[in-house]
Amino acid sequence: MSSVVAGPPQVASGYRAGRTLPLRVELVRQVKRRRTLVMGAIMFALPFVLLIAFQIGGEPDQDNGRVNLMDSATASGANFAAVNLFASAGFLLVVPVALFFGDTVAAEASWSSLRYLLAAPVPRARLLWSKLVVALGLSLAALVLLPVVALAVGTAAYGWGPLQLPTGGSLPSGTAAQRLVIVVAYVLVSQLVTAGLAFWLSTRTDAPLGAVGGAVFLTIIGNVLDEVTALGDWRDFLPAHWQYAWLDAVQPQLQWTDMIQGTALSVTYALVLFALAFRGFARKDVVS
Repeated sequence: MSSVVAGPPQVASGYRAGRTLPLRVELVRQVKRRRTLVMGAIMFALPFVLLIAFQIGGEPDQDNGRVNLMDSATASGANFAAVNLFASAGFLLVVPVALFFGDTVAAEASWSSLRYLLAAPVPRARLLWSKLVVALGLSLAALVLLPVVALAVGTAAYGWGPLQLPTGGSLPSGTAAQRLVIVVAYVLVSQLVTAGLAFWLSTRTDAPLGAVGGAVFLTIIGNVLDEVTALGDWRDFLPAHWQYAWLDAVQPQLQWTDMIQGTALSVTYALVLFALAFRGFARKDVVS
């Protein structure tokens, strides 16, 4: 009896795994989706909503003459942009990150198109990498859109001036713009844990809502636990504990200590979660 020895897998002439599912193609696919357009509209509209609120309510009250970030919202365009970030960083900015990362793979599975992408053939690691990069780009775009629009709206309404600091004093306009860039960068990094959770869940379920909702739910749980002072130093291991460390960037002297600790923690958790997503998806039996 003769035996047949299997040779290396045959591929079509000119096939290159690295050229499958180009980032440009995936980006166009995701940008055209309704949820991307809706989320962009929400980020664009929020500064106008806050502007109307301040116009209706009048000048913010200052408590005993002390200036805090919210009370100085109408001082300049820079202050108005900072207040928009402060008001949305705790929850609103979690939503686009969870949506873009949690919906990306699970949506393909729910549409029964995931198996056809893999049969194209698109290598699993390449598929995840393309979706990860595009989700990160869309999340960055959402996080940048909000302060940019807020800065434009605030400048039109309140003028271009120095950033009034919560502790008193102010920063020149040029320095204030640089500090706002640092704030946006840190907010993005602090959201990487939510991104990792959503992306990992997206590879584990065929229900996009389950991945997105699960990531948001776990993020809320982290915020709640951070309020439990009885946990003591254990709260230092919660990403939520460092989510407002960017406030150190709106101080007279820029402080990096808390932002460095928060960045290290977020990046560590995110890398573990992204690794779990790639490892689990490589072994997953894709049937949808």
